[in-house]
Formats: sequence, C-alpha cells, structure tokens
Amino acid sequence: MEQNTPKKRKLNIIFIDLVFLGLLMCGLVLAVCVGKYSVSPGESISILWNRLFGLPSDLPMMTQNVVLGLRVPRILASVVVGAALSMSGAAYQGVFKNPLVSPEFLGVSSGACIGAAIAILLSLTTLYISLFAFIGGIVAVLLTLTIPMFIRNRSNIVLVLSGIIVGSALSSVFGFIKYVADPDTQLASITYWTMGNFSYIKLSELFVVLAVIIVPTLILVLTSWWIDVLSLGEDEAHSLGANVKLIRGMVIVCATLLTAGSVCIAGTIGWVGLIIPHFGRMLVGPSNRRLIPLCGLLGGLFMLLVDTLTRTIGVEEMPVSILTGIIGAPFYCWLLFRQRRTLS
Repeated sequence: MEQNTPKKRKLNIIFIDLVFLGLLMCGLVLAVCVGKYSVSPGESISILWNRLFGLPSDLPMMTQNVVLGLRVPRILASVVVGAALSMSGAAYQGVFKNPLVSPEFLGVSSGACIGAAIAILLSLTTLYISLFAFIGGIVAVLLTLTIPMFIRNRSNIVLVLSGIIVGSALSSVFGFIKYVADPDTQLASITYWTMGNFSYIKLSELFVVLAVIIVPTLILVLTSWWIDVLSLGEDEAHSLGANVKLIRGMVIVCATLLTAGSVCIAGTIGWVGLIIPHFGRMLVGPSNRRLIPLCGLLGGLFMLLVDTLTRTIGVEEMPVSILTGIIGAPFYCWLLFRQRRTLS
C-alpha cells in the first residue's frame, strides 16, 4: 500500500492539472461570448475556426470585429499575464524561502511605472509605452542587484532589503513625475495605466512580448527541481551538487523577465503573484516541480475571470488591480487564519 502512495499522489496531481486546464478552456469560450455585445458560443467558435484556416465567414462584420479585434487579444493577454505573474511569484517565494515575497519586491513594478510615465510624458504610442515600461522594470532590478554587490553581501535578506530600498526610491521618483504631468491629460493616462487594464492590447504587440515570456517560463519549469533543492538550504544544496549562485541568479532573471513582460502588457497588477502560489500549495503541496506549472493554469484562469468581470459588471470598465485587491486581500486574510498555528 505504501508503495502505491507516490503513484496515487502523482495521479491526483495530474487530475488536478487536467481539471483546471478544462476550466481554463471553458473560461476562454465563456469570456469570448460575454460582454456588452453578446456573442453565442457557436458564433465564437465559427469565427475562430474560419480565421484559423482562412475560411470566409457569413457572420456580421460587427460580430467578427468584436471577437477578433477586441476580445481575443485581451483574453489571451489576461491569461498570459496571470500565468506569468503566478509562476514568477512561486519562483520568487521558492528561491527566497519566503511566502510573503511577490513579483514586485525587486522593484520591477516601480521601475516599469517610471518607464511608462516617461513615455506618456513624451506623448509616445502604446507600443513605446510598453517598451519603456519593460526597460524601466529591468533597470530597477539591475539597481537592486547592484546594492548587494556594492556592499559585498549577496545574502537573500540583503537582496530583499535592496528591493525595498530601490522600490521606495523609485516610487518617490514616480510621484514627482505625476506631480509635473499635465493634470488634464497626462496624469489621467499615467494613473489609469498603473491601475492595470487590458483595453488596448493588440495581437501584434502581444506576440512580441510572448517571445520574452515563453523562454523564461520554459526555463523555470525545467529547473523547478533545483528550486526545491535551494529551499533545503545552501549547505544541503551544495552537498547535492547545486551551483547555488548560478541557480538563484537564473531563477531571479527568469522571474524578473516574466514580471517585466506582464507589466509592459497590462500595467501593474497586484496580489496575483502573491496569493495564487499559496492556493496552489494547498492543492499540490510545496514542491515547485508541481507548483509552478499549476500556478500557470491557476493564474491564467484567475486573471481571465477577473478581466471578464471588470468589463461586464458595470457600465464603465473597472481597472483590473481594483478587483484583484478586493478579491486578494480577504483571501490572504483567510490564508493567514487557516495557517495561524504554523506561523511563528
């Protein structure tokens, strides 16, 4: 009986993955149909099938434009962003052995906000706003990584504190940019961008960012076993033949690219990379080999549902970060209550 336990556990995890993959597929179909302009599932599938194989469609052009031009790009973007932020959060929490770490803690979001704000001040197009946001996020992380090198202490706690320092400094810079921005035009655009939205996503821009997201995702999935090794401690990891500095640096780079890519697509969206890994651990345990792929499914499904709600529950579309905060804060409080006996 004991010999069958690992096999049964593996089958349970595969079953969980398949369940959430099925829910994600159903959510994709539902999201295409739901909105101010209703589209039936049959019409949605017909439009997508015809476009995929280059066949003519006899459905109204308005329906085709809504499905292909508006909903499909933002639906794909929401799934990609949710999956990237969730996997990034799980990787950060695993490599730093800290369940309170989120994808923003190295200053990525603060740097991206400054980059996007500068692009808005320069009246650049949406593509350049995303590009500036990506560059700003990467520069912020480089600054965070420079501080431990400068003080010659590369421990995890120093890196976390460096992220806090850089994030706070960049937040002040971002506040100054908002102060000098034109309150009638630029300030509103900057504020709306920082609250997260998928309204202006284009497939061409999404495919460009996908190239930045897919490679780090594959690396994290393939090296997730080494993240489990790092969680045992540096001495144990060295005894198992792990190059701790190389693995930690590779995980940080990949997680940072996922976060920066997500931010340049949709702006800053909080809570996703913090709460989804916790929910995943409740389902499959702490092993990152099982957790990181599941977080991709859970994060994509969660962000898809949140984005669908933001564009359907009110007359005006709600910024995504508002709803993630409304959902995330109570859920995290519930997690703390549930784990109160194990926290010290």
